[in-house]
Amino acid sequence: MFIVFDLDGTLIDGYAGIAHALGFAMQELGREPLPLERVRSMVGRGLDKLLEEAVGEELAPRGVLLFRERYAEIVDDETVLLPDVVPVLEGLAAAGHRMAVASNKPEGFTRRILEAKNISSYFRAVAGPDGQTPAKPDPTMIVRLRQVAGAAADETVLVGDMEIDAETALAAGSRCVLVPGGSRSAEDLASVPADAHLARLAELPEVIERWSGAARVARPTIGA
Repeated sequence: MFIVFDLDGTLIDGYAGIAHALGFAMQELGREPLPLERVRSMVGRGLDKLLEEAVGEELAPRGVLLFRERYAEIVDDETVLLPDVVPVLEGLAAAGHRMAVASNKPEGFTRRILEAKNISSYFRAVAGPDGQTPAKPDPTMIVRLRQVAGAAADETVLVGDMEIDAETALAAGSRCVLVPGGSRSAEDLASVPADAHLARLAELPEVIERWSGAARVARPTIGA
């Protein structure tokens, strides 16, 4: 199967770094920084939306530049992998599954984090919003990743930690797995429609293998 992971809250805990860089931008713009838990709840819709919510639409463009300036200085040290990430990626890769990352974080930062945390080699492609690619929940990012991987919609699984990931999967015609670990708890996600709700990422390989097995059984044998 083709498995597309969200980044923040799914593979990494980078909220401290985001809060740090956002606080720097807000201070430079004469605003009071927000507490970490407030920032945690704001992350997920992209950098432009984050700054719009924090400082308003008028100041957001300047805020984005300030955020990027400080974030580039601290992102490596203030980002950590979430539990189970490495063994899960190792197991999925060993089973022959293709993987990618689709994040509303700028693609350059996503690639840098994956390299810094030594997990970039597991992913065939990385996608983020740009001038030609809207942020999630628009499905364009997922469609383009599927094209790169040569994967069909019905063999693609999105793994994320927020409602926006479920919305993206629905728009892309693909399956969705939700796992708490970022800005949403298991209770928050319980009412969000998804093909699977996990308690922890370590449960993912079993789900993927079950779906893969069902697909193999459903696929007609050549010459039958």
